[in-house]
Amino acid sequence: MKRRSLLPVSALLLAAALPFAVRAETHTIVIDGMKMTPQTLTVKAGDRIVWNNKDVVPHTATAKGVFDSGSIAVGKSWSHAAPKPGTYDYVCTFHPGMKATLVVK
Repeated sequence: MKRRSLLPVSALLLAAALPFAVRAETHTIVIDGMKMTPQTLTVKAGDRIVWNNKDVVPHTATAKGVFDSGSIAVGKSWSHAAPKPGTYDYVCTFHPGMKATLVVK
């Protein structure tokens, strides 16, 4: 009895499913004028968020116990994958009046 390989069928099924695969998105938060824009950002767990510092001084993006960018220099950026679902308030530790919220679905 001759055996047939299932590999070609498996490859075909995988190729057909690829367009429907869930892909992480990338979102950008701009730091400028002593504020983070958008002030509230809603993303999906696993999405990547990029904080882009276009201000004239360094800043941080810090949600205590969840994420901490450290100092983001002028003209630089920092990225982080969205944590598990929840609402995360974060601040710039250098400028505590700079507050924003990350909502992860």
